[in-house]
Order: sequence, then C-alpha cells, then structure tokens
Amino acid sequence: MCFRGEPDAALLDVNPIAGLRTFTIEALIKPRTAGAAEQRFLHIEDERAARVLLELRIVSPHEWALDTFLFESPQSRLTLLDRAMVHSTDEWHWVALTYDGTTMRQYVDGRHELEGPIAFRAMEQGRMSLGVRLNKVSWYQGCIREIRFTPRALAARQLQKTRAH
Repeated sequence: MCFRGEPDAALLDVNPIAGLRTFTIEALIKPRTAGAAEQRFLHIEDERAARVLLELRIVSPHEWALDTFLFESPQSRLTLLDRAMVHSTDEWHWVALTYDGTTMRQYVDGRHELEGPIAFRAMEQGRMSLGVRLNKVSWYQGCIREIRFTPRALAARQLQKTRAH
C-alpha cells in the first residue's frame, strides 16, 4: 500500500495484538522524500486508550529516524526516538518494535537502536490505522509492503534484516 498523505489511509476495526502480554510488530516501509516532519504509519489503540505507534521523523530532506511509542497511562508511557539514528528515504527498510513484558525495543533493518523499561498490560480489542494516526493527523507519505505481528518478543537475530529494493 502506498500513501501520498492526506487523505490516504486505512482504518481497521481490529487490534492484532489484543490479549498479548509480549509481542513483536515488524513493518517493511519505504518513506518518501516528502511530507511533514512527523508521520505516523501504524497506530493501534484499544478500548482503554492504550496505544502503540510506529512513526517516523523526517530529519533532513533524504533522512528519517524511527519513533516508537507505547502508552498504557499518563504514568506509564515510553517514546523511543534518537534523531541522530537516521535512515535513507526512498529505500525499503524493516522496522520493528518488540515488547517482552518489561522492556520495549526498536530496530531498523535488524539492528537494535533503542530500548527502555515500561509496564504495559495486554491490550483489549480496538482499532488500527495505517498511513495516519487514528485521529487523522500526521499523515504518512510512503509505502508499506508488509506488516508482521508475532505473539512474543523476537530476538534481534530473528527479525527481518534484509532490505528489499
């Protein structure tokens, strides 16, 4: 699926990680050299307003940084973002967020970037959006070729690593 920004999006009445205490989300994305500085390409939210977001930040005309976010409550939330860890736009990259029950980690092309501790309960039923945040802000410009949901936190060696061109 390719998105050109507003109004391109897919809104789905499903939470593919509902009930999971541990999980991995992997996505093969190709961000365009275009669009706003903040772009959300995957947003999952449950009935309690707990949420998972995979986003990117455009940091230069041809580079982006991964931004991952888990939100359980105002007291239990974690953003992983380092604008110095950049990747090329207009190329395919595998991004991943893992949660092992205590620690969230993020990876790009199988390489560990950041991690941090967070208490995050299993999510309930909910909704998911691709190409935009569920409240229809921060539109994504680029393509998503594949998304994988695994009911455990995969180790780095198990993550998708190769770039598809």
